[in-house]
Amino acid sequence: MGKRRGGRELLRGLSKRRKRHLREFGEEHPFYDPGEGICLLPNGVSLLLLLHLCFPFQSENSDKSSAESDSETEVEQVSVYHKLLATLKTSPESESEEEEDESESEEDGDSEPEMDSEGSEEMRVDGGEEDKNDVPGQEEAPDTAEQTLGQEEADGADTSCDPSHGVIEEFTDVKHESEFSLETNFMEEESGDRDADKRDGNSSQAFSEDPFKQHMDKELEEKEVKEMSTLPKTSSQSKWPRLGLLTFSSTLEKRKTLKADKEVDVKQLYLHKPLETTWPKVNKQFLSSVNKPSGAFFTPLQRELFCIMNTYQDLFYPERNALTNGEEIRNAYCLHALNHVLKANAQVLSNNAKRRDQKPGTDNDDYRDQGLTRPKVLMIVPFRECALRIVHTFINLLEVNEKKKIDVSNKKRFKGEYGFDPEEKPPNLKRPEDYEAIFAGNIDDHFRIGVAILQKSMRLYAPFYSSDIIIASPLGMRTIIGAEGEKKRDFDFLSSIEMLIIDQADIYLMQNWEHVLHLMKHINLLPLDSHGVDFSRVRMLNLNNWSKYYRQTLLFSALQDPQINSVFNKHCFNYTGQVAVRNVPLSGSISRVVVQLPHVFRRLEAENLTSVIDTRFQFFINKVLPEYRDAIMSHTLIYVPSYFDYVRLRNYFKKEQLNFTHICEYTKKAGVCRARRFFLKGEKQFLLFTERFHFYKRYTIKGIRNLIFYELPTYSQFYSEICNMMKATDSAADATWTCTVLYSKYDAQKLAAVVGVDRTAQMLQSKKNVHLFVTGEN
Repeated sequence: MGKRRGGRELLRGLSKRRKRHLREFGEEHPFYDPGEGICLLPNGVSLLLLLHLCFPFQSENSDKSSAESDSETEVEQVSVYHKLLATLKTSPESESEEEEDESESEEDGDSEPEMDSEGSEEMRVDGGEEDKNDVPGQEEAPDTAEQTLGQEEADGADTSCDPSHGVIEEFTDVKHESEFSLETNFMEEESGDRDADKRDGNSSQAFSEDPFKQHMDKELEEKEVKEMSTLPKTSSQSKWPRLGLLTFSSTLEKRKTLKADKEVDVKQLYLHKPLETTWPKVNKQFLSSVNKPSGAFFTPLQRELFCIMNTYQDLFYPERNALTNGEEIRNAYCLHALNHVLKANAQVLSNNAKRRDQKPGTDNDDYRDQGLTRPKVLMIVPFRECALRIVHTFINLLEVNEKKKIDVSNKKRFKGEYGFDPEEKPPNLKRPEDYEAIFAGNIDDHFRIGVAILQKSMRLYAPFYSSDIIIASPLGMRTIIGAEGEKKRDFDFLSSIEMLIIDQADIYLMQNWEHVLHLMKHINLLPLDSHGVDFSRVRMLNLNNWSKYYRQTLLFSALQDPQINSVFNKHCFNYTGQVAVRNVPLSGSISRVVVQLPHVFRRLEAENLTSVIDTRFQFFINKVLPEYRDAIMSHTLIYVPSYFDYVRLRNYFKKEQLNFTHICEYTKKAGVCRARRFFLKGEKQFLLFTERFHFYKRYTIKGIRNLIFYELPTYSQFYSEICNMMKATDSAADATWTCTVLYSKYDAQKLAAVVGVDRTAQMLQSKKNVHLFVTGEN
């Protein structure tokens, strides 16, 4: 009892979020860096042992509560007919298996959010001062999203949902299952949507003008599906005032090229009834009172983006900026996603009423309005703060006025788990503005949450098979999808996704891009289980396994990258076609270098894309590195974007016994300080420096005199940021400063972002090394 009581005393000083992380993973989050990463208490007791002493019966209690919730769900299933009618409910068995799977996989998945198994193993064996769990931490408090949620208290919320009690297992709300079931509810008469749906149903001769009905009611033929699988796409280009150069591509007959509308009337967008009223109020913060035309409710960027979204074509926009246009883009796709869900659910509820009113024994095949599973929209975002803002936007879009507030279940729990305590922000932290914008609020990257929307209510933490919208991170999806051969894995809920939104795709390059590829391989597959679906209500497109040809994909990124382009080109099969923004940079980030510095771009020749990695390594150790071995070329920083290239170079440097130190995203704080001190004083000639460490930390490295970019940076602004670190060095050494960049013809996009498109064309045509000199006035 003494040990247990002492353990509880030690836990009292921790915040709620730190307690939760301690209970889930057995140690504190490495962001707080206690004792330079040593996970022992002052008396030598490990945190894992302390956790066992304080909470010895957690697993049993959680299993018991899970069993109780299962039994409650079984009581609701009164008859076999009701079981068949409840087409979109999660069965108790699968729900409990899902919870057990998630509780087991969280420990393994969250500990390595950014690395594959080979790289992490090599790192553990060889790197003494690097820790696999040293991941980025929280940096800044959220703005109005959490504050607004905090003003609304959850009515009747029980203490089991209080985040102060900790989150032992992933919580799913089974209490409100019947209230949010699409099969047992009907359209409210006062909404007026039922009459509107009847009017649409009477137009049997032609499709409704509503883009939703045009897209979902289109019946493809087998011939067209075969053409989309075999024939190449035809493309055309158009230039719009705000988006710039657009590329339209499609496999089927050439569609009429869209034109940007100068003005958009909200009533002509076919928004669901409440959104026509709420959208102008929600979006007014982004409209300039000076430049706003009378009656305009979209910014120029939103107007052109929504014009494309509303046609249900795939969209790739690679110019998202967290500082300038990130929030207005989020508002636009939240409006589109919510509009899609409300229309789909209204159609189901209206058809429920029609089926109720029809004569017994009448078979009608006109009510196919659902997929094989209920989830319709999947939103992939990098951090919990992004999910918090999305839910906040949904709530504002559904609330017509202050008197007509919607009922949001589990709101208090959601605020606690996705919010952020301002007191946890590190003191005296100064970082660039783009860093503060990206890492604002709760930046935990392991989460997933189901959202169910039914008329005037919203249900957070809905089971996936009872959800309309799923908001998750790539890691959160990866841990529930699982890998081939695992017994407990589930991806049936992705079978009928009609809209996939991937926001801030560039950040996933800094996390683990394999999670995104793994998700794309498991979306829109036929489910392994029926999950109680009523096949008389399932659309033929789902039964034919053609869901992927109807899915709309919206992809937003801060940059153009071959890996992101590959996902858009190879995993998007929308029959309406694809639209991609393809603007080219004119100046490049080299124009923002403020120090006088000669830049030498050295071209390496590779036979194909797969051989670039080995060719670059051989080129570096045979031609570049020998020039820097002399002691006069000290203070050399080697910038390495790929972690695997970093490990390869580090092992080579150790083998050759070179005088070097190294910093990566897994290096502990003490190791970082030691490496920076050695490099500044000249005790270490080389410093290996990874791109992801710079992305997550943005430390200023002092003492750089020679700079080598082993590969062009993923973010073009990092080129100027690293070069400008030289101004922190004594100006007397200006004459000895050098900058060398390795590139190949396969780095055209990255090269254009650094030097501009005109210089890139010249450099790719010429096989000679290119020397540029930046005066600091460009």
